[in-house]
Amino acid sequence: MALGVLLDIDGVMVTSWKALPGAVDALAELADRAVPRMFLTNTTSRSRGEIAQLLGDCGFDVDASEILTAAALTAEYVSSTFPDKRVWVLNQGPIAEDMVGVELTDDPSSAQVIVLGGAGPVFTHDALSKVLELMLDGVPAIAMHRSMTWSTADGLKIDTGVYLEGLEKAVGRKIKAIGKPSPLGFRAAVDLMQMEPTQVVMVGDDMHNDVLGAQASALIGVLVRTGKFREEALRALQRDEFGPVPDHVIDSVADLPTLLDKLA
Repeated sequence: MALGVLLDIDGVMVTSWKALPGAVDALAELADRAVPRMFLTNTTSRSRGEIAQLLGDCGFDVDASEILTAAALTAEYVSSTFPDKRVWVLNQGPIAEDMVGVELTDDPSSAQVIVLGGAGPVFTHDALSKVLELMLDGVPAIAMHRSMTWSTADGLKIDTGVYLEGLEKAVGRKIKAIGKPSPLGFRAAVDLMQMEPTQVVMVGDDMHNDVLGAQASALIGVLVRTGKFREEALRALQRDEFGPVPDHVIDSVADLPTLLDKLA
């Protein structure tokens, strides 16, 4: 069976924009085999063009058109759901070029929609208090993703999902998230690859957002033991005989070509 590959980036291919061991060679081998591929990332600190450039600096041959970011998916959703509305984006990193079709504002008091991107120093007490105030006044809030953590060379950092849970409890309503593990990103990537979900292997280091999220959308899930992977979390999941577990676990993306041979 011909398979396509959908890859997370941070923690799978790179950490702090340094290539992980064997990743460049593995991706080059898949390219030589003409394996269909896309890259699906919740990274919101960089635009697609910047991500492609950074990956190129690491030795990967990746085009910006192959990358789907949570920011680009969110822009598509917001522009279609809230057309012509002023949108305040709270995000760590400049991603305006991926927010096509969205009327952005730097003035929270004029916002008709709130978009919460990736967490970082901009997620201050005052900024989050303003988000809460606007939500209590009825302004709709959208999150680019619900990731709880992200991996850096210095260790794990907390991400937007940590704040979402508190805001939701304070306001009494859920905040819709667009990026992984929402089906929206998985479906968009599969459609762009012109394949069926059951033909696509999703490779990620986040057991819930990447792997189990993909499996819930009928993709094949592959967990790598790099990035934010934690062995004890996997063992706890495996001990629960009634819960879902990753379809496959490999040490790193360097082992992906061999796994694809076995699955073909």
